[in-house]
Amino acid sequence: MAVDPECAGLCGCWQFIAVWRESQKLRRGKVIEAWEEYSFYVTSLVTDEYNAQELAQFIRGHWGACENGSHYRRDVTLGEDASLISGRTAAQAMTTLRNLVLGLFELQKDQGKTKVPHVPSWQRRMSATSAIQLITKGG
Repeated sequence: MAVDPECAGLCGCWQFIAVWRESQKLRRGKVIEAWEEYSFYVTSLVTDEYNAQELAQFIRGHWGACENGSHYRRDVTLGEDASLISGRTAAQAMTTLRNLVLGLFELQKDQGKTKVPHVPSWQRRMSATSAIQLITKGG
């Protein structure tokens, strides 16, 4: 049965988009988990404004920039999705701190001040004093 966004209570939206995804979690080049799922999107673009291929590019661009960028790094590297913090303010504060950790690591990497390739190794070598110096001196 076809349902338009307005009937679903999403006034101002013109299209629902369903995307079928096949995903794999890799470890050392081997598939350790695989899954399939539908993801659903809604847009205010009218149906003849962009074709399906262009809409798919927009969706890929979103995931490439947001989800696969900072969120993926915060989750995989710093375990964000496994966090038990549930309060909105505390969760926002932790996101800020995780972004700070990633930013400091990238700053040190870009300046050639660390040869460590990944954040977890870098974190294990970082003391509170060193972290404060990085923040106050900018790298």
